[in-house]
Amino acid sequence: MPVSLQKGQKVSLTKNNPGLTKVIVGLGWDTNQYDTGGSFDLDTAAFLLANNGMVSRQEDFVFFGNLSHPSGAVIHQGDNLTGAGDGDDEQIKVDLSKIPSNIEKIAFTVTIYEAEQRCQNFGQVNNAFIRIYNEATGEELLRYDLGEDFSIETAAVFGELYKNGNEWKFNAIGSGYQGGLAALCSNYGIEVE
Repeated sequence: MPVSLQKGQKVSLTKNNPGLTKVIVGLGWDTNQYDTGGSFDLDTAAFLLANNGMVSRQEDFVFFGNLSHPSGAVIHQGDNLTGAGDGDDEQIKVDLSKIPSNIEKIAFTVTIYEAEQRCQNFGQVNNAFIRIYNEATGEELLRYDLGEDFSIETAAVFGELYKNGNEWKFNAIGSGYQGGLAALCSNYGIEVE
């Protein structure tokens, strides 16, 4: 039975799942009835963060333009341009055993591509969620439904995997940002052109 989280709630992934190393982080969403004249393209990303809350290098940012971390620990499964259909719209594979020792947490984010040009925001997105499941068994371990109404935000941090001693935990963040991907990148120490 998966754990259903509320905003700010934390749960251990590995404590009750000894030997768990490979998980899939699935993120999904639907767009609501407001027609902005353009299709929605939401993008998932993972920021691998050191203990200062920043990336150590540009390659610690895994997204549609950099699908795989050099360590092989985090691999983006590709860009879904429409978000059509049920279930996960984008997935990121994580191998906990390969995460470099300097990485303390991984933040999972979703942004709306060209949101300002298309006059789009998260207030026009419904049923957004993040879930983590065991890659080997397909068992869903946790799920967080983003219930907040973000009327002006174009980027959101859904949650974080973080190291706590010898275990990996998940924190349901649910924070919105204005300024899209560029705002998230500067928040985590990525240089934006």
